[in-house]
Parts: sequence; C-alpha cells; structure tokens
Amino acid sequence: MSFGQGGPQSQWDPWKPQSQQPQQQPWSSGESDNTPDWAALAEASEARAKRRRLFLIGGGALATVAIAGAVAVAVVSANGSGQASDGPASQLPGTADIPSATATAPSFAPTSAPPPLDPKDFVASAKKDKAPLGPDLLFPGTQLTMGETVYKKGPTADTRTCGSAVQGSLPKVLNDNDCTRLIRVTYTAGDTAVTVGVAVFDAEAQAAAAKKQADKKSIVRSLSGGGVKSFCTGAVCRSTTNSYGRYAYFTVAGFTGGKDVTEKSTEVFRAGDDLAEFAFRQIRGRGEAQASAAAEG
Repeated sequence: MSFGQGGPQSQWDPWKPQSQQPQQQPWSSGESDNTPDWAALAEASEARAKRRRLFLIGGGALATVAIAGAVAVAVVSANGSGQASDGPASQLPGTADIPSATATAPSFAPTSAPPPLDPKDFVASAKKDKAPLGPDLLFPGTQLTMGETVYKKGPTADTRTCGSAVQGSLPKVLNDNDCTRLIRVTYTAGDTAVTVGVAVFDAEAQAAAAKKQADKKSIVRSLSGGGVKSFCTGAVCRSTTNSYGRYAYFTVAGFTGGKDVTEKSTEVFRAGDDLAEFAFRQIRGRGEAQASAAAEG
C-alpha cells in the first residue's frame, strides 16, 4: 500500500513566480480529489502579509532618515557656508552678532522748552514796565464786583508829587524812596467808601522799602467828590499797605457819614480787603500782559 505517486518533490516558494505549487495527494484508494487544501493556502497568505509588513516598516524608516537629512541640509545652506560647523560652542556667534527681531527705538538728545516768562519781571522795573499807565487804565470801568458786592467807581486822581496825596508818616516814606507818581481812585458800596492809592517807583527794591518803612500812621488821603461824600477826614478809619513789583499800594476805608470804624465794622474791613486785592490783580495783570506779548514776539 502506497501513500501517493512517486517522483521528486518540487520546492515551492510563494514569492517565486516560476515555482509550482505541489499537488496534494488525497488519502484515498486511487481516485483523485480536486478539493483545495485550505490550511496550506492560509499559511501562504500569512507569510505574504508578514513580509509585506516588514517591507513597509523598513521603507518608513528610510523615509524618516531622508527627511531628517533634507532638513539638516536646508539649515546648513541657510547659514551660507554650505557646511555644518563642528566647532565648539565658544566659537559660535555671540548674541550681539545675531540680528534681533525687535528694532531698537532711536534715541534723541533731550530737549527742554524755554522757561516761561515771569510776569513780575515786567513790573519790577521802569526799564521793562513800558505799558501805558493811568487811573482809568489801572482801574477801568464804572463799577467793580467782588464776590457778591458791587462797588461803584467814584473820582480818580493822578499826581507826580506823591507826598501831596498822602498824610501822616507816609509823605516822608514815599519821598525817601523816590516815588515818581501816585494814582488814586475811590469806590463806594452803600455808606462805605474806600480810596486806593498806588505809588509808582523806578525799581522793586524801592517799593519794598516803602512798604517796610510804612507804619500805622502812613495813610493815603481819601478822595471824595463826584457824588462821593467826604470820609476819613476826622473819623477813625482802617488802612492797609502792600507792594508788588515796583508798585506800593495803600487803602483807607471808612463810612461816608463820618462814623468811626470799629472792630465790628465788618463791611469796612471787607471793602478795604476787596480793593487791596483788586489793586494787586491789576498790577499783576500788567505784568502778565507784557510777558505774553514778549513771548509771542
């Protein structure tokens, strides 16, 4: 009893097209069976799949190496030399040689605007104080409003003989400091009257000296007339003294009816303070106007 046909057994390789698959011999008594051997076919298919996976994995690795090589070539080419540097890190360019992505803002030398002109400088001396001056220029209009009080403007006076328009110890003070001009104006509010006297000097130092030398008996003469009754000619009145620039300014305030001023005469104190403040503003205003004109010129 034999197990099949004799003869040499063929070597079959599923990856060699010329190789032939051996014919399986059935375990039967001489009759052929054309039914395929499914187990052998499955083994051959698995072998082919395994070799295909190995091929794909190997090809992917080669592609990765090729891409990495291309990137390295591109980086070296961008450096401009065409060859990669194998020198130590100390030979690499410093950070100062590497262009910065952020541009540095240009620097400029600091500049400064010229200091503003001081208005007081323009009323500190006759050499710079050249603006026109007079009673109606220094005290314009017909009335003055300070807070809630309206003062009506009364008579004005302007003299080059300063001592003739003042009394007490003030004539000597003005004469000793070479007063060149005295301007007066009177304002009234009800039965309260105030005379403001502005003494003009050539320099600020003279006006400051006159202010310092004045005392309680240094009083400007009250100016009445033009509808303003006489005041402060024999009654007790209140006076003030101050200076700004080359100007010294004085006030005398009281009642037009001849009544004495007391510590309770608040309206008289307020009127004297208001007119002293107004005189200061007007003198300073002369300086501001002249400083502005000089700056524009």
